[in-house]
Amino acid sequence: MGKRGKLIIFSAPSGSGKSTIVNHLLSKELNLEFSISATSRPPRGKEKNGVEYYFITPDEFREKINKDEFLEYEEVYEGRYYGTLKSEVERILNKGHNVIFDVDVVGGINIKKYYGDKAKSIFIQPPSIECLRDRLIQRGTDSSEVIDCRVAKAEYELSFAPQFDEIIINDNLMEAKEKVYNSVVRFIEEN
Repeated sequence: MGKRGKLIIFSAPSGSGKSTIVNHLLSKELNLEFSISATSRPPRGKEKNGVEYYFITPDEFREKINKDEFLEYEEVYEGRYYGTLKSEVERILNKGHNVIFDVDVVGGINIKKYYGDKAKSIFIQPPSIECLRDRLIQRGTDSSEVIDCRVAKAEYELSFAPQFDEIIINDNLMEAKEKVYNSVVRFIEEN
């Protein structure tokens, strides 16, 4: 039996640069594999099953919840679920790879509880709420109502930051990438 992989969990408010940081890590030689979430929503555009998400019906999702097949899940609104399948994590660990998660704060906390010391949870924090609002405005993809809603959600999510193993403030993206990389390398290399 080879060395089991480890789990690295990322959570952050929308607009904090989390996806950029996660993609940066995935481009490095860290034997990381991304944990693909399951969702009950239909594929959009060119999305393929088992690439962006595992697409399952709401009924299948509820059946898997009842069978305790999820590490964490959320019903975002009625019948629209997102979650992390235990089987997905096992699939990656069994290959001897490390698992990287990009999940919401509550999901991140739940995965950490489940795996304990085998997992490291990292919260990517924007320098401030004002800064986050500016970033969301600069993206130019959302209406002001949507931005207000995201900022309110971010304030709520920031209240969970202390429950994470590490908080990294993304003030300067280069520095944040470097800090995250060093932190992850240290964690992977611990026995």
